[in-house]
Amino acid sequence: MRTFTLEQVAQHTATGSCWVIIQNKVYDVTDFLFDHPGGTNVILRYGGKDATDAYVPIHPSDALDKNLAPEKHLGTLDSESINRLKESGKNKVQTKDELRVEEALKNKPPLRRIVNVEDMEEVAKKILPYRALAYYSSAGDDCITHVENRRAFGRFFFHPRVMKPVSQCDTSTTILGYKSTIPVYISGAALALLGHPLGEANLTRGAYKTGIIQMVSNNSSLSYAEISAARGSQDQPIFFQLYKHVSDRTAEGRIREIEGLGYKAVFLTVDALVPGNRELDIRVPHYLEDFENQGFPTQRTPDGDQGETDRLGTAGGLVMKNDADMTWERTIPWIRSITKLPIVIKGIQCVQDAVLACEAGCDGIVLSNHGGRQLEYSLPPIELLYRIRQQRPDVFEKTEVYIDGGIYRGTDVIKALCLGARAVGLGRAFLYAQSAYGEAGVVHLVRILEREIRFGMQSLGVRSISELVPQMVERVDWQPVTRAKL
Repeated sequence: MRTFTLEQVAQHTATGSCWVIIQNKVYDVTDFLFDHPGGTNVILRYGGKDATDAYVPIHPSDALDKNLAPEKHLGTLDSESINRLKESGKNKVQTKDELRVEEALKNKPPLRRIVNVEDMEEVAKKILPYRALAYYSSAGDDCITHVENRRAFGRFFFHPRVMKPVSQCDTSTTILGYKSTIPVYISGAALALLGHPLGEANLTRGAYKTGIIQMVSNNSSLSYAEISAARGSQDQPIFFQLYKHVSDRTAEGRIREIEGLGYKAVFLTVDALVPGNRELDIRVPHYLEDFENQGFPTQRTPDGDQGETDRLGTAGGLVMKNDADMTWERTIPWIRSITKLPIVIKGIQCVQDAVLACEAGCDGIVLSNHGGRQLEYSLPPIELLYRIRQQRPDVFEKTEVYIDGGIYRGTDVIKALCLGARAVGLGRAFLYAQSAYGEAGVVHLVRILEREIRFGMQSLGVRSISELVPQMVERVDWQPVTRAKL
């Protein structure tokens, strides 16, 4: 294998010839520049340099093999260059954000003090690097939809039944025929490595230990094979969240790959075909620049037309190659022709599309507005679930219905199940849990939810999920007080 010096690599920095170093290996990415989902500038920024720290947290280990021809894998750095990179890493001055995270980790509370989902989120927001925090927590436009997703649950109240034997209470259910200890699954959420060095493996192992199901993100930091290998056993079911690639050939290859790896269902995402306007994520470079420059005068550039800032952020580049021309008539039959796996449509946002999904023969639907990260003023999923129950109750007889978005409490889960949902998904909550406490955080979060769900069921007078019915909840036309803290 050929070896290169840092000086040799540094000569290749432009669109005509661009090389990068990743984990001491040298790659020619010239031909890939204009195919990169995040744009050419993202790569050119590291042209002729070591891009390892920027690359590894947001790319699976097999991404280079999938996207670069073998002849573009040029070789490795020579031993002297490797040693120079090591030394420069040792002498690297920590940023203020890195120092902030370091201090926050020293003061992180013990896991036993985390008593609810929001506690976990608050800890994670303190210990996460700002770039990761902005990606995980960002939402569309003014974040109104994100906030309303949660507030909407407050408009549904219970009609508990008393004098019912509830000492034996079973919180288990099935999702697409697979057993789950609680009616909760880990929703597909990208880039877990931004929060923890083990990334999605924490979610997979935590799901196994607690008996719930993980939906793996199309844009995972670990490869699909690494996540499959992290399972506690070959019998552990995992689902796959698919962003259909604009190229049918690429999309087909992805579906066949995950089916071969043992994934058990395809959740086709239809509510994030184009980059959302997630301004917190977009502003990350500006915030970090200002944070690092505290106490120092900033350099001003002359006023005038400077064009728009990069509006992709971390999230935008992930969806640039999505198929924005999917249809019920073509896409679902096309997927059916490739795989026998169950097909679930993730991102239903109106009653009409729930009906169309049933007519297309889909095995399930997820009522979701992408966690409030895409179209502002998309209806909260719990409100849409209620409308389907009122207008088209037959949908629940034809397909399995799930919801995600705004779920923080066991009572939220129970309200959804009363209205006809089979299960609910949580995405951010599990990212926060694994970021703050790794695999143990995932297990702890499931135990919190299980405790709250069991308490809610017993308080409603039911012993099994099947006993949760629409008559047990009522939608009110007033908004209750926000959560009181004593």
